[in-house]
Amino acid sequence: MSQAYQPDSTKTSAKKVSVASSGTPKHKTLLRLLSYLKPYWWALLLTILGFAINAGTEIWIAKLLQYITDAINQNDQSKQNLFPFMIIGLFFVRGVGSFLGNYYSALVSRNLVYELRVEVFNKLLRLPSSFFLANPAGTISSKLIFDVEQVTAASTDSMKTLLRDGLTVVALIGFLLYSNWRLTLILFVVLPPILWLIRVASKRYLRLSKGIQETMGDVSHITNEVIGGYQVVKNYGGQAYEAKRFDKTSKKNLRQGMKVVVTNSINTPAVQLLMAIAMSVVVWLALRPAVIDNISAGAFISYIAAAGLLSKPVRSLTDVNQKLQKGLAAGESIFALLDEPEEQDTGVLSPALTGEIKLDNVSLVYPDSTVALRDFTLDVRAGETVALVGRSGAGKSSLVNLLTRTLSTTSGHITLDGIPIEDITLESLRAQIAMVNQQVVLFNTTVFNNIAYGGLANKTQAEVERAAKDAFAHDFIMKMPNGYQSQIGAEGLQLSGGQRQRLSIARALLKDAPILILDEATSALDNESEYYIQQALDNVMKDRTTLVIAHRLTTIESADRIAVLDGGQIVELGTHDELMQQQGHYAQMYERDFE
Repeated sequence: MSQAYQPDSTKTSAKKVSVASSGTPKHKTLLRLLSYLKPYWWALLLTILGFAINAGTEIWIAKLLQYITDAINQNDQSKQNLFPFMIIGLFFVRGVGSFLGNYYSALVSRNLVYELRVEVFNKLLRLPSSFFLANPAGTISSKLIFDVEQVTAASTDSMKTLLRDGLTVVALIGFLLYSNWRLTLILFVVLPPILWLIRVASKRYLRLSKGIQETMGDVSHITNEVIGGYQVVKNYGGQAYEAKRFDKTSKKNLRQGMKVVVTNSINTPAVQLLMAIAMSVVVWLALRPAVIDNISAGAFISYIAAAGLLSKPVRSLTDVNQKLQKGLAAGESIFALLDEPEEQDTGVLSPALTGEIKLDNVSLVYPDSTVALRDFTLDVRAGETVALVGRSGAGKSSLVNLLTRTLSTTSGHITLDGIPIEDITLESLRAQIAMVNQQVVLFNTTVFNNIAYGGLANKTQAEVERAAKDAFAHDFIMKMPNGYQSQIGAEGLQLSGGQRQRLSIARALLKDAPILILDEATSALDNESEYYIQQALDNVMKDRTTLVIAHRLTTIESADRIAVLDGGQIVELGTHDELMQQQGHYAQMYERDFE
């Protein structure tokens, strides 16, 4: 996603936005996750039906043992002959139940991942620039990729285990109560300590899961930095430093993961031990003569088998706690992002602008009290070219951010064609401003799609080619393997700096907006290319308002007016010749530049 201009100051207008955890109560997070499942109620019903069938077959396994044991004791050959068919029928029904449960639970799970991921991505498109200035790209992408997958553990994977094994436990306990309720009640004695163990483990899982998400965000952030700046890493010998930094973060993630493993490795056997103690007491009592004399051999074996079958689903229900807490922690993180305030659009007007810009006593102060602009006043006539010059931090790019409403004024007023800028819709405002940034942003798609990007996608091939020719990009594009349909690779890194800059200029030319902003538009070009580009820019700047930000002053001599900024204020304003005659700031800067 492309970002707007960075402010001149290293400060930004945004405070660090937390996207890790909102501290929301777990039950609210779970309920919010489950609300996403409402459209799939029919699939959930089929899942429940499938797992109910599967749970029922567990009881019939125990009953089948009773049936065959009694048939053997009674020497009933007709019953024995039915036994193979009953086994086949049992496992056929079990297979149908498992298919229904597994398939429809997976259907719900993958659709949840899809819907959450799309919602998070669309939310990112609506967030203000301050959010992206304050949060590393790797941390944000980790939410979209890692956390969304983790969320499914809380809602669907856990639900699958709870339904499948929960129904199995309920069915088996119901059968045991029906068979001998007195013996079965002994199993409930261990329920309070089991619940206590699960509660303690849950708190630890949740805390560790949040730590894992944070470290995964750091891992993603470092990876993105190294990939994006691989040339600097190689040229400055940063491999060892980056490897050490990545290793440190990965080890932190490893330690968090191992703590989860230790907790689970202690919690699950402890629960199983309690169940084993209860079951051993049940078996010991069941073997007492007073008990055995009252039931048949088949019923006794059936009861013991059913009690033994409880072990596996109880273990699964204990293990699901880990997944559930991971998912809830990820859910908190995602919902914190989804609840972030979106970019406010107070505008209601969509005028066709001519390009008249007025700034009246505009001030911009960042939250840390850094003053970017102070009582800034400037009137730009429609069709006029005004250059903004000054040392770094003078407020040039901050001014541009105000014109695109990436930032809002602290005080003062900005009008376009006499209309307050805040009354114009963001869509209309930005559609009428074309920008060429110093930092070129290109996408991993074709040359054509990079020039005719976004709202320009309806432009014809001829219009795109004309813009490319005006930007002196057509010739090198036609030398590429597939011309305008050639892929340019991630961030256009397959192209030279000058070629990338010319594609960016072609995109701005194609937009044909009444206001044009050039931020060092020729900085990446060689002298010959710069000459031709400057001719093209001179042509395209006619009949449109142009703001030019430049450090090389020789590129702006032909501007209608030049505003010299210092400390967030205009200290000199006039044509090149006028400013040179004043022998002030501009003249000194020009002489240094010329030298």
